[in-house]
Amino acid sequence: MTEFLEIDGGRLAYDVSGQGRLIVLAPGMGNTRSVYREVAERLVASGYRVACADLRGHGESTVGWPTYTRTDTAGDLLALIRHLGGPAVLVGHSFAGGSATIAAAREPELIDAIVEISPFTRAQKVDAKALLSNARYRKGTTLLLGACLLRSVGVWKRYLALAYPGTKPADFAAYVADLGVDLSRPGRMAVVAKMGMSAPTDAGAVLGDIRCPALVIEGALDPDWPDPAAEGAAIVAAMPAGLGRLEVVEGAGHYAHGQFPERVADAIQAFLAANAHD
Repeated sequence: MTEFLEIDGGRLAYDVSGQGRLIVLAPGMGNTRSVYREVAERLVASGYRVACADLRGHGESTVGWPTYTRTDTAGDLLALIRHLGGPAVLVGHSFAGGSATIAAAREPELIDAIVEISPFTRAQKVDAKALLSNARYRKGTTLLLGACLLRSVGVWKRYLALAYPGTKPADFAAYVADLGVDLSRPGRMAVVAKMGMSAPTDAGAVLGDIRCPALVIEGALDPDWPDPAAEGAAIVAAMPAGLGRLEVVEGAGHYAHGQFPERVADAIQAFLAANAHD
Protein backbone atom coordinates (compact mmCIF):
# COMPACT_ATOMS: atom_id res chain seq x y z
CA MET A 1 0.00 0.00 0.00
CA THR A 2 1.34 3.41 -0.95
CA GLU A 3 2.07 5.85 1.86
CA PHE A 4 3.18 9.46 1.56
CA LEU A 5 5.65 11.65 3.41
CA GLU A 6 5.24 15.42 3.18
CA ILE A 7 8.57 17.18 2.75
CA ASP A 8 9.22 20.85 2.04
CA GLY A 9 8.64 21.17 -1.69
CA GLY A 10 6.53 18.07 -2.27
CA ARG A 11 5.35 14.64 -1.28
CA LEU A 12 7.37 11.42 -1.37
CA ALA A 13 5.62 8.11 -2.12
CA TYR A 14 6.76 4.85 -0.54
CA ASP A 15 5.60 1.48 0.72
CA VAL A 16 6.78 -0.67 3.61
CA SER A 17 6.64 -4.43 4.14
CA GLY A 18 8.03 -6.92 6.64
CA GLN A 19 9.61 -6.76 10.05
CA GLY A 20 13.21 -6.54 11.18
CA ARG A 21 16.25 -4.49 10.29
CA LEU A 22 15.19 -1.55 8.09
CA ILE A 23 16.32 -1.42 4.46
CA VAL A 24 15.35 1.51 2.22
CA LEU A 25 15.46 0.90 -1.55
CA ALA A 26 15.76 3.92 -3.87
CA PRO A 27 15.57 3.56 -7.68
CA GLY A 28 17.50 5.57 -10.21
CA MET A 29 16.25 8.40 -12.40
CA GLY A 30 13.61 7.52 -14.96
CA ASN A 31 12.42 4.59 -12.87
CA THR A 32 9.91 3.84 -10.14
CA ARG A 33 10.14 1.84 -6.97
CA SER A 34 8.53 -1.15 -8.68
CA VAL A 35 11.93 -1.95 -10.22
CA TYR A 36 12.77 -3.44 -6.81
CA ARG A 37 9.64 -5.62 -6.70
CA GLU A 38 11.47 -8.96 -6.67
CA VAL A 39 14.45 -7.85 -4.59
CA ALA A 40 12.07 -6.43 -1.97
CA GLU A 41 10.06 -9.65 -1.81
CA ARG A 42 13.21 -11.68 -1.21
CA LEU A 43 14.49 -9.36 1.49
CA VAL A 44 11.14 -9.32 3.29
CA ALA A 45 11.01 -13.13 3.17
CA SER A 46 14.47 -13.17 4.76
CA GLY A 47 13.36 -11.14 7.76
CA TYR A 48 13.91 -7.50 6.85
CA ARG A 49 11.61 -4.50 7.02
CA VAL A 50 11.81 -3.05 3.51
CA ALA A 51 10.73 0.40 2.35
CA CYS A 52 10.69 1.21 -1.38
CA ALA A 53 10.52 4.90 -2.33
CA ASP A 54 9.79 6.80 -5.53
CA LEU A 55 12.28 9.61 -6.13
CA ARG A 56 10.97 13.15 -6.25
CA GLY A 57 9.29 13.76 -9.61
CA HIS A 58 8.85 10.03 -10.27
CA GLY A 59 6.11 7.44 -9.84
CA GLU A 60 3.59 8.48 -7.20
CA SER A 61 5.83 11.21 -5.78
CA THR A 62 4.98 14.75 -6.79
CA VAL A 63 6.53 16.90 -9.51
CA GLY A 64 7.32 20.59 -9.04
CA TRP A 65 10.21 20.41 -6.58
CA PRO A 66 12.58 23.39 -6.91
CA THR A 67 15.66 21.26 -7.68
CA TYR A 68 16.55 17.63 -8.42
CA THR A 69 20.11 16.98 -7.29
CA ARG A 70 21.64 13.96 -5.60
CA THR A 71 21.91 16.07 -2.46
CA ASP A 72 18.17 16.77 -2.63
CA THR A 73 17.42 13.06 -2.96
CA ALA A 74 19.77 12.28 -0.06
CA GLY A 75 17.76 14.70 2.08
CA ASP A 76 14.49 13.06 1.00
CA LEU A 77 15.78 9.60 1.91
CA LEU A 78 17.12 10.74 5.26
CA ALA A 79 13.73 12.30 6.03
CA LEU A 80 12.06 8.99 5.18
CA ILE A 81 14.48 7.04 7.39
CA ARG A 82 13.82 9.40 10.30
CA HIS A 83 10.08 9.03 9.72
CA LEU A 84 10.33 5.23 9.71
CA GLY A 85 12.46 5.13 12.84
CA GLY A 86 15.96 4.47 11.52
CA PRO A 87 18.80 3.75 11.39
CA ALA A 88 18.59 1.94 8.05
CA VAL A 89 20.54 0.25 5.35
CA LEU A 90 20.25 2.51 2.30
CA VAL A 91 20.30 0.97 -1.17
CA GLY A 92 20.53 3.36 -4.12
CA HIS A 93 20.65 2.65 -7.83
CA SER A 94 22.45 4.82 -10.39
CA PHE A 95 21.59 8.48 -9.58
CA ALA A 96 20.42 7.42 -6.10
CA GLY A 97 23.70 5.58 -5.53
CA GLY A 98 25.33 8.98 -5.30
CA SER A 99 22.55 10.08 -2.95
CA ALA A 100 23.30 7.10 -0.68
CA THR A 101 26.91 8.28 -0.39
CA ILE A 102 25.80 11.80 0.54
CA ALA A 103 23.25 10.54 3.07
CA ALA A 104 25.82 8.31 4.78
CA ALA A 105 28.34 11.14 4.98
CA ARG A 106 25.80 13.71 6.16
CA GLU A 107 24.02 11.76 8.92
CA PRO A 108 26.07 8.66 9.81
CA GLU A 109 23.88 7.96 12.84
CA LEU A 110 20.95 7.22 10.50
CA ILE A 111 22.81 4.94 8.07
CA ASP A 112 24.03 1.46 9.11
CA ALA A 113 25.38 0.56 5.68
CA ILE A 114 24.98 1.54 2.05
CA VAL A 115 24.62 -0.47 -1.14
CA GLU A 116 25.20 1.32 -4.43
CA ILE A 117 24.03 -0.44 -7.60
CA SER A 118 25.65 0.85 -10.82
CA PRO A 119 26.13 4.20 -9.10
CA PHE A 120 26.81 7.54 -10.69
CA THR A 121 28.87 8.69 -7.73
CA ARG A 122 31.95 10.21 -9.35
CA ALA A 123 32.35 13.01 -11.87
CA GLN A 124 32.10 11.50 -15.34
CA LYS A 125 33.96 12.28 -18.55
CA VAL A 126 32.92 10.79 -21.87
CA ASP A 127 35.77 8.55 -22.99
CA ALA A 128 36.24 9.52 -26.64
CA LYS A 129 38.61 6.64 -27.36
CA ALA A 130 36.22 4.11 -25.83
CA LEU A 131 33.34 5.54 -27.86
CA LEU A 132 35.19 4.52 -31.01
CA SER A 133 36.23 1.07 -29.82
CA ASN A 134 33.33 -0.03 -27.58
CA ALA A 135 29.97 -0.30 -29.38
CA ARG A 136 28.02 -1.05 -26.19
CA TYR A 137 29.37 2.04 -24.45
CA ARG A 138 28.89 4.18 -27.56
CA LYS A 139 25.25 3.18 -27.94
CA GLY A 140 24.53 3.51 -24.22
CA THR A 141 26.02 6.99 -24.04
CA THR A 142 24.18 8.10 -27.18
CA LEU A 143 20.80 6.85 -25.96
CA LEU A 144 21.23 8.17 -22.42
CA LEU A 145 22.22 11.63 -23.58
CA GLY A 146 19.55 11.57 -26.29
CA ALA A 147 16.77 10.72 -23.85
CA CYS A 148 17.82 13.59 -21.56
CA LEU A 149 18.41 16.21 -24.25
CA LEU A 150 15.28 15.35 -26.25
CA ARG A 151 13.19 14.51 -23.19
CA SER A 152 12.02 11.50 -25.17
CA VAL A 153 10.19 8.57 -23.59
CA GLY A 154 10.81 6.54 -26.76
CA VAL A 155 14.58 7.02 -26.60
CA TRP A 156 14.51 6.19 -22.89
CA LYS A 157 12.76 2.89 -23.68
CA ARG A 158 15.47 2.09 -26.22
CA TYR A 159 18.08 2.79 -23.56
CA LEU A 160 16.29 0.42 -21.15
CA ALA A 161 16.32 -2.36 -23.75
CA LEU A 162 20.09 -1.94 -24.06
CA ALA A 163 20.58 -1.61 -20.29
CA TYR A 164 18.89 -5.02 -19.78
CA PRO A 165 21.16 -7.11 -22.04
CA GLY A 166 20.21 -10.73 -22.63
CA THR A 167 18.14 -11.98 -19.69
CA LYS A 168 15.07 -9.87 -18.95
CA PRO A 169 12.33 -10.32 -16.34
CA ALA A 170 9.27 -12.23 -17.52
CA ASP A 171 7.17 -9.09 -17.07
CA PHE A 172 9.71 -6.76 -18.71
CA ALA A 173 7.44 -5.65 -21.57
CA ALA A 174 4.60 -4.80 -19.20
CA TYR A 175 7.00 -3.04 -16.83
CA VAL A 176 8.45 -0.86 -19.59
CA ALA A 177 4.94 -0.06 -20.87
CA ASP A 178 3.85 1.06 -17.39
CA LEU A 179 7.00 3.10 -17.01
CA GLY A 180 6.33 4.74 -20.36
CA VAL A 181 2.88 5.79 -19.17
CA ASP A 182 4.36 7.29 -16.01
CA LEU A 183 7.11 9.16 -17.86
CA SER A 184 4.60 10.52 -20.38
CA ARG A 185 2.82 12.46 -17.64
CA PRO A 186 3.45 16.23 -17.62
CA GLY A 187 6.86 17.23 -16.35
CA ARG A 188 8.25 13.73 -15.86
CA MET A 189 10.86 13.66 -18.63
CA ALA A 190 11.90 17.19 -17.69
CA VAL A 191 12.79 15.78 -14.26
CA VAL A 192 14.74 12.93 -15.87
CA ALA A 193 16.61 15.47 -18.01
CA LYS A 194 17.50 17.61 -14.99
CA MET A 195 18.77 14.59 -13.08
CA GLY A 196 20.60 13.17 -16.06
CA MET A 197 22.46 16.38 -16.76
CA SER A 198 23.44 17.01 -13.12
CA ALA A 199 27.06 16.22 -12.36
CA PRO A 200 27.66 13.82 -9.42
CA THR A 201 30.34 16.07 -7.97
CA ASP A 202 28.37 16.48 -4.74
CA ALA A 203 28.53 12.72 -4.19
CA GLY A 204 32.13 12.30 -5.28
CA ALA A 205 33.24 15.04 -2.90
CA VAL A 206 32.11 13.05 0.16
CA LEU A 207 33.09 9.49 -0.78
CA GLY A 208 35.98 9.76 1.66
CA ASP A 209 33.68 10.90 4.45
CA ILE A 210 31.45 7.84 4.84
CA ARG A 211 31.81 5.90 8.10
CA CYS A 212 29.72 2.80 7.38
CA PRO A 213 30.30 -0.39 5.38
CA ALA A 214 29.55 -0.01 1.67
CA LEU A 215 28.84 -2.49 -1.10
CA VAL A 216 29.12 -1.42 -4.75
CA ILE A 217 27.39 -3.71 -7.24
CA GLU A 218 28.21 -3.36 -10.93
CA GLY A 219 26.73 -5.16 -13.92
CA ALA A 220 29.54 -6.54 -16.08
CA LEU A 221 27.69 -5.42 -19.24
CA ASP A 222 26.56 -1.99 -18.05
CA PRO A 223 26.57 0.27 -21.14
CA ASP A 224 27.15 3.43 -19.12
CA TRP A 225 30.88 2.81 -18.69
CA PRO A 226 33.64 1.39 -20.92
CA ASP A 227 34.69 -0.82 -17.99
CA PRO A 228 31.99 -1.10 -15.27
CA ALA A 229 34.22 -3.12 -12.93
CA ALA A 230 36.93 -0.46 -13.12
CA GLU A 231 34.36 2.25 -12.32
CA GLY A 232 33.18 0.29 -9.29
CA ALA A 233 36.75 -0.29 -8.13
CA ALA A 234 37.48 3.44 -8.40
CA ILE A 235 34.45 4.26 -6.24
CA VAL A 236 35.56 1.77 -3.58
CA ALA A 237 39.11 3.14 -3.72
CA ALA A 238 37.81 6.64 -2.95
CA MET A 239 36.10 5.40 0.24
CA PRO A 240 37.95 5.11 3.56
CA ALA A 241 40.15 2.02 3.59
CA GLY A 242 38.39 -1.19 4.50
CA LEU A 243 34.81 0.11 4.25
CA GLY A 244 34.05 -0.55 0.60
CA ARG A 245 33.60 -3.80 -1.28
CA LEU A 246 32.89 -4.43 -4.99
CA GLU A 247 30.75 -7.18 -6.48
CA VAL A 248 30.33 -7.62 -10.25
CA VAL A 249 27.25 -9.41 -11.56
CA GLU A 250 28.13 -11.25 -14.77
CA GLY A 251 25.61 -10.91 -17.58
CA ALA A 252 23.94 -7.88 -16.00
CA GLY A 253 23.65 -4.41 -17.46
CA HIS A 254 22.73 -1.22 -15.63
CA TYR A 255 19.82 -2.87 -13.79
CA ALA A 256 21.31 -5.91 -12.07
CA HIS A 257 18.52 -5.76 -9.47
CA GLY A 258 15.92 -5.99 -12.25
CA GLN A 259 17.66 -8.66 -14.32
CA PHE A 260 18.96 -10.89 -11.54
CA PRO A 261 17.03 -10.03 -8.36
CA GLU A 262 18.00 -13.26 -6.65
CA ARG A 263 21.72 -12.57 -7.12
CA VAL A 264 21.41 -8.99 -5.92
CA ALA A 265 19.25 -9.93 -2.92
CA ASP A 266 21.73 -12.67 -2.00
CA ALA A 267 24.65 -10.23 -2.34
CA ILE A 268 22.93 -7.68 -0.10
CA GLN A 269 22.12 -10.29 2.54
CA ALA A 270 25.65 -11.71 2.54
CA PHE A 271 27.04 -8.19 2.88
CA LEU A 272 24.72 -7.37 5.77
CA ALA A 273 25.46 -10.68 7.49
CA ALA A 274 29.14 -9.81 7.35
CA ASN A 275 28.37 -6.39 8.78
CA ALA A 276 25.76 -7.25 11.40
CA HIS A 277 24.19 -4.35 13.27
CA ASP A 278 23.75 -4.71 17.01
